[in-house]
Amino acid sequence: MALSSRFMLLNVQSTRRLAKRCLCSSINNENVTFPERVFSGIQPTGIPHIGNYFGAIKNWIRLQDTHSSVMYSIVDLHSVTVPQDPAILRENIMSMTACLLACGIDPDRGILFQQSQVPYHTELAWILGCQCTLSRLAHLPTWKEKSAATKDALLGLYTYPVLQAADILLYKGTEVPVGEDQFCHIELARALAKLFNNRFGHLFPQPSILLTDLPRIKSFRQPDKKMSKSEANPNSRIDLTDSPDEIRRKVKKAVVDSHSELTYDTDNRPGISNLIGLECAITQKSPSQVCEENTGVLTGQYKLKLADLLIEELTPIRLQMERLLSDRHHLSGVIKKGRDRAMEIAEPNIAEVKSLVGFM
Repeated sequence: MALSSRFMLLNVQSTRRLAKRCLCSSINNENVTFPERVFSGIQPTGIPHIGNYFGAIKNWIRLQDTHSSVMYSIVDLHSVTVPQDPAILRENIMSMTACLLACGIDPDRGILFQQSQVPYHTELAWILGCQCTLSRLAHLPTWKEKSAATKDALLGLYTYPVLQAADILLYKGTEVPVGEDQFCHIELARALAKLFNNRFGHLFPQPSILLTDLPRIKSFRQPDKKMSKSEANPNSRIDLTDSPDEIRRKVKKAVVDSHSELTYDTDNRPGISNLIGLECAITQKSPSQVCEENTGVLTGQYKLKLADLLIEELTPIRLQMERLLSDRHHLSGVIKKGRDRAMEIAEPNIAEVKSLVGFM
């Protein structure tokens, strides 16, 4: 027997033995307790903005201190649901890795990895997709919103919530920090886990949502909408790599109403409330504290103060990111280490799945 063929046979046999050992403790046992594991992901579609930073990344950093197992994925498979230039995508993956490290994600305390380097995400997505109906996906609000904006919507936009469920369940994630716009996708993951468990055996946990209590940062130009990388006007957002001058200019241009005093009223004064919410995110103060401390301060003066707070917060990140991007070898090493650690968890889990389904 050829050496390569023998290795493949031994690998398959060992994987089968591993799957059987794992299944002994989980199949048909609805009372199984799953180890606590946080899972979340971010797309490499450009530099993160302050909405990503305060709404997600800072929360990820805190979770490193409060949870024993955290996994953060650069979900490049999700990014190709819309056309991507390959060279730009490669650069964005490196930039996102550098950005997360610069913000404070510690690859020694958690697992930071590139989604596409673990092939089992797509395998599990296919298996879960075979448990999901077309109508269930068609009713998701994200599909309705994104398909309405294009004449010929791509299949990936329709099915990516199933891949998102596979991302979580492949690692038996128990807690998922997401924004409100992703609630329905976590519910889908829970539903698919239950369908799989009922049909094949109790293998997957029911992942729960981890919410942040910070106000969501909105667009500086349209404060009734969330801040977004895809918004055409760059003045609508502050990127983590913006210079101090760019930060001051964008904050000054932020849309507010004609009233000069500071009051927090998201329904009637969304513009100034958005800026107050941003200070809350930086300082951990409540909106009422911010308003009380700025009694008598005019809106223009407040914008200058807020810009200084942002510059103080973001400048160390920008400088550290520049240093990291100058050492691509180090970034590649971080990605490889994360892949290897993710594979250690994913391989036995997908082996369990394949054994239950009948592939092994």
